[in-house]
Amino acid sequence: MTEWLERHMPKFVMAPSFVAILIFVYGFIGWTAWVSFTKSRLLPKYDIVGTIQYDRLFQSPRWETAINNLYVFGILFIVISMCLGLILAIFLDQKIRVEGVIRTIYLYPMALSMIVTGTAWKWILNPGLGIEATVRKWGYENFTFDWLVNPDMAIYTVVLAGVWQSSGFVMALFLAGLRSVDEEIIKAAQVDGIPTWRIYSAIIIPSMAPIFLSAFIVLSHLAIKSFDLVIALTGGGPGYATDLPATYMYTMAFSRGDIGQAASSAMIMMAVVFTIVVPYLYSELRAKND
Repeated sequence: MTEWLERHMPKFVMAPSFVAILIFVYGFIGWTAWVSFTKSRLLPKYDIVGTIQYDRLFQSPRWETAINNLYVFGILFIVISMCLGLILAIFLDQKIRVEGVIRTIYLYPMALSMIVTGTAWKWILNPGLGIEATVRKWGYENFTFDWLVNPDMAIYTVVLAGVWQSSGFVMALFLAGLRSVDEEIIKAAQVDGIPTWRIYSAIIIPSMAPIFLSAFIVLSHLAIKSFDLVIALTGGGPGYATDLPATYMYTMAFSRGDIGQAASSAMIMMAVVFTIVVPYLYSELRAKND
């Protein structure tokens, strides 16, 4: 009996968590998928009516705006965060004296919630009390920096805040990758007289391909599910200028009382995340098995 209990105790310990995940994660994903095929409005209905909600979704100008904003935000957020993170990592890889202090400064924004980040940047970018107001007080009366209230530029303020939040995290990933490269290879290249920039571009950075892929996956996930940063910084405005799929879903569910639309947009978001994450997980599992 004692041996049987010892053998099965891990299963008993894990069972509550497994059941909770099964119900509250996958169960609700299934429920959301079901509701997305119904005529649910303020309250859920369970009679399947086909793809009506998806037809409405793809015909919605606001959803189209949200998708276009996601393209702009996602591409700029991922590319700039990765480039800036790589530059910072290479800088710290030079083994400077105050590396610990600088690394802490770079990583600190990641310790803040997106709500705090959005609120702080909202103050900084507010034309009435932020950068524009400060520069005008210095005597430059014609200076203008109104991106936060400019519909054509507002999405770039979300990019700015997002990059500030995440580039330190990417730097930490890349720095770990840089430090994992075999030093003997680097020393051999230096002995051969290869310039430092060439060592990084031809030897070190190509060997970090898995790190780049991991950073891309994490940043893509953050971009797709971005909600709290937008709400705190712009509220989705001016108008719908900074609407993203996550804010669209929230608005449909809690402001418009349209659960069916919210569910269909949620399923589209989840499908995009799966499209990015599943191939990565599959390749990782294959690599481990090989």
